[in-house]
Amino acid sequence: MAKIFETLMLVCFGLSWPFNLVKGIKAKTAKSMSLKFLLLIEFGYICGIAAKFISGDISYVLIVYFLNLAVVGANIVVYFINRRNDKRVLK
Repeated sequence: MAKIFETLMLVCFGLSWPFNLVKGIKAKTAKSMSLKFLLLIEFGYICGIAAKFISGDISYVLIVYFLNLAVVGANIVVYFINRRNDKRVLK
Protein backbone atom coordinates (compact mmCIF):
# COMPACT_ATOMS: atom_id res chain seq x y z
CA MET A 1 0.00 0.00 0.00
CA ALA A 2 2.88 2.38 0.76
CA LYS A 3 4.22 2.00 -2.79
CA ILE A 4 0.82 2.96 -4.20
CA PHE A 5 0.75 6.16 -2.14
CA GLU A 6 4.36 6.96 -3.04
CA THR A 7 3.52 6.47 -6.70
CA LEU A 8 0.44 8.69 -6.41
CA MET A 9 2.53 11.41 -4.76
CA LEU A 10 5.12 11.20 -7.54
CA VAL A 11 2.44 11.23 -10.24
CA CYS A 12 0.79 14.30 -8.70
CA PHE A 13 4.11 16.15 -8.59
CA GLY A 14 5.10 14.79 -11.96
CA LEU A 15 1.97 15.98 -13.76
CA SER A 16 2.96 19.60 -13.23
CA TRP A 17 6.35 19.29 -14.95
CA PRO A 18 5.12 18.77 -18.52
CA PHE A 19 2.89 21.86 -18.16
CA ASN A 20 5.88 23.83 -16.88
CA LEU A 21 7.96 22.54 -19.78
CA VAL A 22 5.40 23.67 -22.38
CA LYS A 23 5.09 27.04 -20.65
CA GLY A 24 8.87 27.51 -20.77
CA ILE A 25 9.06 26.55 -24.43
CA LYS A 26 6.27 28.96 -25.37
CA ALA A 27 7.64 31.80 -23.25
CA LYS A 28 11.08 31.71 -24.89
CA THR A 29 12.48 33.52 -21.87
CA ALA A 30 14.13 32.35 -18.67
CA LYS A 31 12.88 35.34 -16.68
CA SER A 32 10.17 33.37 -14.87
CA MET A 33 12.30 30.22 -14.42
CA SER A 34 14.50 29.40 -11.44
CA LEU A 35 17.52 27.21 -12.12
CA LYS A 36 18.15 26.78 -8.38
CA PHE A 37 14.60 25.47 -7.90
CA LEU A 38 14.87 23.06 -10.83
CA LEU A 39 18.23 21.74 -9.63
CA LEU A 40 16.87 21.27 -6.11
CA ILE A 41 13.94 19.26 -7.45
CA GLU A 42 16.29 17.22 -9.64
CA PHE A 43 18.51 16.51 -6.63
CA GLY A 44 15.45 15.41 -4.66
CA TYR A 45 14.48 12.90 -7.33
CA ILE A 46 18.07 11.61 -7.47
CA CYS A 47 18.01 11.14 -3.69
CA GLY A 48 14.71 9.27 -3.94
CA ILE A 49 16.15 6.99 -6.62
CA ALA A 50 19.31 6.43 -4.56
CA ALA A 51 17.19 5.56 -1.51
CA LYS A 52 15.33 2.94 -3.54
CA PHE A 53 18.56 1.31 -4.67
CA ILE A 54 20.22 1.49 -1.23
CA SER A 55 17.20 -0.06 0.48
CA GLY A 56 16.86 -2.69 -2.23
CA ASP A 57 13.27 -1.60 -2.82
CA ILE A 58 13.42 -1.88 -6.59
CA SER A 59 9.87 -1.66 -7.93
CA TYR A 60 7.65 0.03 -10.49
CA VAL A 61 7.87 3.24 -8.42
CA LEU A 62 11.35 3.78 -9.88
CA ILE A 63 9.78 4.26 -13.31
CA VAL A 64 7.88 7.29 -12.03
CA TYR A 65 11.02 8.68 -10.37
CA PHE A 66 12.95 8.35 -13.63
CA LEU A 67 10.13 9.90 -15.68
CA ASN A 68 9.99 12.89 -13.35
CA LEU A 69 13.78 13.17 -13.40
CA ALA A 70 13.73 13.24 -17.21
CA VAL A 71 11.02 15.89 -17.47
CA VAL A 72 12.69 18.14 -14.90
CA GLY A 73 15.93 17.60 -16.85
CA ALA A 74 14.13 18.77 -19.99
CA ASN A 75 12.99 21.86 -18.07
CA ILE A 76 16.63 22.56 -17.19
CA VAL A 77 17.60 22.29 -20.86
CA VAL A 78 14.80 24.72 -21.78
CA TYR A 79 16.04 27.09 -19.07
CA PHE A 80 19.47 27.28 -20.75
CA ILE A 81 17.96 27.64 -24.23
CA ASN A 82 15.72 30.45 -22.99
CA ARG A 83 18.60 32.12 -21.16
CA ARG A 84 20.54 32.13 -24.43
CA ASN A 85 17.48 33.67 -26.12
CA ASP A 86 17.37 36.37 -23.42
CA LYS A 87 21.03 37.23 -24.03
CA ARG A 88 20.39 37.57 -27.77
CA VAL A 89 17.49 39.94 -27.17
CA LEU A 90 19.67 42.16 -24.97
CA LYS A 91 22.30 42.58 -27.70
